Amino acid sequence: MTRKIRLSVNDAPVEIDYFIQNFLDHTITGMVSSLEGVMDIREVEVSIEGTQTTILLNGRSLPINDFVNDLFRNTLLGMVSTLKGVPEIKQLTVDVQR
Repeated sequence: MTRKIRLSVNDAPVEIDYFIQNFLDHTITGMVSSLEGVMDIREVEVSIEGTQTTILLNGRSLPINDFVNDLFRNTLLGMVSTLKGVPEIKQLTVDVQR
Protein backbone atom coordinates (compact mmCIF):
# COMPACT_ATOMS: atom_id res chain seq x y z
CA MET A 1 0.00 0.00 0.00
CA THR A 2 1.40 3.38 -1.01
CA ARG A 3 0.60 6.07 1.51
CA LYS A 4 1.67 9.50 2.52
CA ILE A 5 1.38 10.87 6.06
CA ARG A 6 2.05 14.53 6.83
CA LEU A 7 2.09 16.04 10.29
CA SER A 8 2.29 19.73 11.10
CA VAL A 9 2.23 21.49 14.44
CA ASN A 10 1.59 25.24 14.61
CA ASP A 11 1.85 25.34 10.77
CA ALA A 12 5.37 23.84 10.81
CA PRO A 13 6.02 20.37 9.33
CA VAL A 14 7.18 17.71 11.78
CA GLU A 15 9.56 14.99 10.61
CA ILE A 16 8.22 11.57 11.56
CA ASP A 17 9.85 8.17 11.14
CA TYR A 18 8.26 5.03 9.72
CA PHE A 19 6.96 3.83 13.11
CA ILE A 20 5.16 7.12 13.85
CA GLN A 21 3.79 7.27 10.28
CA ASN A 22 2.42 3.75 10.66
CA PHE A 23 1.02 4.48 14.12
CA LEU A 24 -0.73 7.67 12.98
CA ASP A 25 -2.07 5.95 9.87
CA HIS A 26 -3.58 3.03 11.77
CA THR A 27 -4.88 5.12 14.66
CA ILE A 28 -6.56 7.79 12.53
CA THR A 29 -7.98 5.49 9.85
CA GLY A 30 -9.16 3.09 12.56
CA MET A 31 -10.95 5.85 14.43
CA VAL A 32 -12.49 7.29 11.25
CA SER A 33 -13.58 3.89 9.93
CA SER A 34 -15.47 3.24 13.17
CA LEU A 35 -17.72 6.26 12.55
CA GLU A 36 -21.18 5.60 11.15
CA GLY A 37 -21.48 5.69 7.38
CA VAL A 38 -17.74 5.67 6.61
CA MET A 39 -16.77 3.23 3.90
CA ASP A 40 -13.79 3.92 1.65
CA ILE A 41 -10.89 5.91 3.10
CA ARG A 42 -8.60 7.30 0.42
CA GLU A 43 -7.62 10.50 2.18
CA VAL A 44 -8.34 11.81 5.65
CA GLU A 45 -7.20 15.07 7.18
CA VAL A 46 -7.70 15.84 10.84
CA SER A 47 -7.14 19.43 11.97
CA ILE A 48 -7.25 20.65 15.54
CA GLU A 49 -7.27 24.28 16.50
CA GLY A 50 -8.12 25.18 20.06
CA THR A 51 -10.99 22.95 21.10
CA GLN A 52 -12.30 22.42 17.55
CA THR A 53 -11.57 19.27 15.54
CA THR A 54 -12.26 19.12 11.81
CA ILE A 55 -12.21 15.89 9.82
CA LEU A 56 -12.07 15.88 6.02
CA LEU A 57 -12.74 12.46 4.52
CA ASN A 58 -11.97 12.08 0.81
CA GLY A 59 -12.20 15.86 0.44
CA ARG A 60 -15.52 16.27 2.27
CA SER A 61 -16.17 17.55 5.75
CA LEU A 62 -17.31 14.80 8.11
CA PRO A 63 -19.91 15.93 10.65
CA ILE A 64 -18.92 14.98 14.19
CA ASN A 65 -20.51 15.39 17.58
CA ASP A 66 -18.86 16.68 20.77
CA PHE A 67 -17.81 13.19 21.90
CA VAL A 68 -16.03 12.42 18.61
CA ASN A 69 -14.48 15.91 18.61
CA ASP A 70 -13.03 15.37 22.08
CA LEU A 71 -11.95 11.78 21.37
CA PHE A 72 -9.95 12.74 18.26
CA ARG A 73 -8.56 15.89 19.88
CA ASN A 74 -7.40 14.26 23.10
CA THR A 75 -6.00 11.16 21.37
CA LEU A 76 -4.00 13.06 18.76
CA LEU A 77 -2.77 15.79 21.11
CA GLY A 78 -1.62 13.11 23.57
CA MET A 79 0.22 11.17 20.87
CA VAL A 80 1.87 14.10 19.11
CA SER A 81 2.81 16.03 22.26
CA THR A 82 5.07 13.14 23.31
CA LEU A 83 7.19 13.38 20.15
CA LYS A 84 10.68 14.77 20.60
CA GLY A 85 11.00 18.42 19.59
CA VAL A 86 7.28 19.19 19.40
CA PRO A 87 6.48 22.56 21.00
CA GLU A 88 3.28 23.46 22.82
CA ILE A 89 0.51 22.55 20.36
CA LYS A 90 -1.82 25.36 19.37
CA GLN A 91 -2.71 23.92 15.97
CA LEU A 92 -2.28 20.38 14.62
CA THR A 93 -2.91 18.85 11.22
CA VAL A 94 -2.45 15.23 10.19
CA ASP A 95 -3.02 14.26 6.57
CA VAL A 96 -3.17 10.59 5.57
CA GLN A 97 -3.33 9.65 1.89
CA ARG A 98 -3.76 5.97 1.06
